[in-house]
Amino acid sequence: MKEDKKAMDTNSSADHVDEYLQTLGNEDARELRYYSQEQPFSSDEMTRLVNEERLNKLLAQSDAFLSSLNDGIKDFENDNKYP
Repeated sequence: MKEDKKAMDTNSSADHVDEYLQTLGNEDARELRYYSQEQPFSSDEMTRLVNEERLNKLLAQSDAFLSSLNDGIKDFENDNKYP
């Protein structure tokens, strides 16, 4: 009986390795495998985990950064236009 369990465990590990190796060359399968391992949070869990004040600060910083990049791109495009 122990040998059967050991054989099942070995096969299980080998199956996982084989499955992983087969997905290495397949981008869609690799992405699906990656996202299938995620564990979704309920809205209650997210409320407990997320620091809303910090999140709002980070979002404001992100908006300011993207806005400055956008302005820089516009300035670059205006400076490099042919007369």
